[in-house]
Amino acid sequence: MSLLIIIPAFLVTIGILVTVHEFGHYWVARRLGVKVLRFSIGFGKPLWKRVSKDADRVEYVVAALPLGGYVKMLDERECEAGCEIPEHELPRAFNRQVLWKRAAIVFAGPLANFLLAIAVYALTFVLGVDTFRPVVEVRADTPAAIAGFQTGDTLTAINGEPVASWDDLHMLLVEDYLKSPRLEVSVTTREGNNAQRVLDLGDKPMFKDESDFLNKAGLSLWTRGTGISGVLAGSAAEQAGLQAGDKVLSVAGTSPQSVHEFIQIIQKHAGQTLSLQIRRGDNDVNINVTPQSKELDGKTVGSLGANVGAYMTDAARAELAFTQRYGVFEALWRGVVKTKQMSVVTLKLMGRMLTGEVALKNVSGPVTIAQFAGASASIGLGAFLGFLAIVSISLGVLNLLPVPMLDGGHLMYYLIELVKGSPVSAEVEAVGFRIGMALIGCLMVLALYNDFMRLMN
Repeated sequence: MSLLIIIPAFLVTIGILVTVHEFGHYWVARRLGVKVLRFSIGFGKPLWKRVSKDADRVEYVVAALPLGGYVKMLDERECEAGCEIPEHELPRAFNRQVLWKRAAIVFAGPLANFLLAIAVYALTFVLGVDTFRPVVEVRADTPAAIAGFQTGDTLTAINGEPVASWDDLHMLLVEDYLKSPRLEVSVTTREGNNAQRVLDLGDKPMFKDESDFLNKAGLSLWTRGTGISGVLAGSAAEQAGLQAGDKVLSVAGTSPQSVHEFIQIIQKHAGQTLSLQIRRGDNDVNINVTPQSKELDGKTVGSLGANVGAYMTDAARAELAFTQRYGVFEALWRGVVKTKQMSVVTLKLMGRMLTGEVALKNVSGPVTIAQFAGASASIGLGAFLGFLAIVSISLGVLNLLPVPMLDGGHLMYYLIELVKGSPVSAEVEAVGFRIGMALIGCLMVLALYNDFMRLMN
């Protein structure tokens, strides 16, 4: 992917998220009468600066390092040696505000990120989200296959919650799995019958690596098409003349309805010549191929020696693709629900990192965020807005963690102050600051290490 897409998309993402977060602090502080000295997007040397014309003379700054920002308020604790705050401005100092005002100003930053996510999700639902109906393909020897799912099943509900789209399916599976790994799933079969399946994921480590959650469960979108993505040297596929990019139309007179079905046919015909009809570019080509014999789990099966994968046929796209669109009020409500779902899931996944149930390699840093920003921007506005909402929620949840230096750390101090009746001492805050610095530093090192390993791989 071109850096000409990645870098601007990353800067726009970070710029929006930081501006919204800091504006939350700024807006509430101003409304509660606290004097704001500076509103900065980024750190370091100012690239652009403007001073307001009102009596407060607020400095608005865009700085060189875009990874963050801050709102500097009048505060006696931060008054440098020799400085003196005029007597008439002391009531506007942050440290002199009553507890609820200080807490409201601190909480306003993460709250702004959640409100942004709600607004973005609502906007995408009004504009329309391109998605697919939740019709699944099932892989053999997976939890889904064991539960009795069949290729062509349409999932209609999970634990009683309706499933309207592929996006709903993914979200509800993760959300309900984090409550209990045993899921009650309602389906409509390919024949039109209603059925219940029990998907038990209790023995499957679903978050030990970064592979797709649905793929681990054994479910994927039923695209109906099988394609050749690579051919091994000296293989039956190479000898027959198969090429990467070929699309399988039929094998032995049968049109396979899934990748798994195609593989099963090949495995059953070791050493037997099969007729393949493929589409290569705009042409249909007939090829004879003889699968080579190989041992698999103590059995002799046929093998093409080719990498096969799914692609969506025109017929499947016409049947499954649709646009999920709602009116303004319904879209707003769904934005609230989806933001709540994502916030709870994010928080639970963070908690399970501490227990080892979620691998630390799932932590992402700025490089991965930049790559996803570029990828989503290249897909289109809807994908980019969805990515922006997810990162905004993550930023809001992260900032509410009770870690000194973060907004949640300050709220933790205020809770202690509420209980004990007096503010936390400067010494305790200083120790907490050093602990917070160490924790955030370790997190950043881990995130950058994971970014580096992803690039290496």
